[in-house]
This record gives sequence, C-alpha cells and structure tokens, in this order.
Amino acid sequence: MSRRSGILEFAVLGLLRESPMHGYELRKRLNTSLGVFRAFSYGTLYPCLKTLVANGWLIEESGSATPEEALAAPLAGRRAKIVYRLTAEGKEHFEQLLSQTGPDAYEDETFAARFAFFGQTSRDVRMRVLEGRRSRLEERLEKMSASLARTRERLDDYTLELQRHGMESVEREVRWLNELIESERAGRDLKGPASGEPASRDTTSGASGGLPRPGDDPRPDTPDDTAT
Repeated sequence: MSRRSGILEFAVLGLLRESPMHGYELRKRLNTSLGVFRAFSYGTLYPCLKTLVANGWLIEESGSATPEEALAAPLAGRRAKIVYRLTAEGKEHFEQLLSQTGPDAYEDETFAARFAFFGQTSRDVRMRVLEGRRSRLEERLEKMSASLARTRERLDDYTLELQRHGMESVEREVRWLNELIESERAGRDLKGPASGEPASRDTTSGASGGLPRPGDDPRPDTPDDTAT
C-alpha cells in the first residue's frame, strides 16, 4: 500500500468514527475539514471505501432520502444513497493506527493527517508524534542551512530569497511545535469548535509541505450521490 492511500484510509476511518456518512459528505469533509486531502477525487475515494468494506472495517447501508429525493428517484432512475458505517473491527483497527508513532508519522502529509485526529489520540502518543515531527524539521533546517552556505555565492537574489523563505517556514513550524509540546507537557488540551468537528489548521507551510498544492481542483464540489 502506498503512503498516500494509507493516509486516505486513515482519514476515512477517523471521520467515520465520528458518524456514518455517504460518499459525497465524506469527500466534502476530507476537502474542507481536512484541507490536506484536497487532491483526493471520487475515483480515489470509492476504491478506498470498497477496500475498507472488503476488509470488514466498514459496512454499507442504504441511506434515508428526503421526501423530494424519494419522489424524484423513480423518475430520474437514481439509486438510494450508500451510507458507510464503521464496524467494531474498523474502530479497533483505527485505534491501532492512532497508536503508531513510527517515522512515517513525522512526514509532511502524514503528520497533518495525524494532527487532525489528535482529539482522538492519547496524550503520550501525541507527545511522541510532536517530538518526532520537531526532530525531523530540525534535521531539515540543518541540511537547508548547510546547502545554502555552500551555494550562496552561486545563487541570484531571487533564488536566495526563496531559500530564506523556505527556511523561515520551517522555523515557524518548529516554534509552533515547541508551543504545542509545552502545552502537552503542562497538561493543557487544545479546545475544538463547539460543534465537535475537528479543527482545521495548516500544520505545514513553505518548504515543509505547503497547502494547497499545484494541481488542486479549484472548482466547487458537485454532488454525486449515485456513486457507490
């Protein structure tokens, strides 16, 4: 399994742990609440859902339609919405994924996904992930600084400015991580929105994995409730 597909499976399981959803609603949550997943299309999401169902981590159910949808369905030939619900095995698998703190958890996109579900993660795991991410960025800063020192004389002013911007972006995230780690050590939890939905925060920027990415589709989502 590729890292990208693994991130998508993790995010889908995490969102469905909060409540069952149909495909359109799920993709909308991936795109809006977790902005890091903007590049995932229906063509990527639905195969992922099918795999999770085949693994026994999700089940498919017929969703309830509004009176207007029920009236229009026979005329339009539309099928009922498919709602995806997390199984007990799926919840257990997601909790296992939440407990993992290996090097993959510190990478740019993976860390953003893990951070989005910190509200469901134990404090000791949060600390290990945050400290691992900080170490990874400190290593990156050291390499960037050494590279800049070697090539400074050969670079024009605009390239130098770009290099400095990248380093400043990483430095800002390190400072942010220091604040989070201090809060965790003090036993302070971040407070989410009153609605209970996970807060969306840009955890990576500039050279450390900025968002949005080139190739993101700027067009608004179009509902496709008939896909399964």
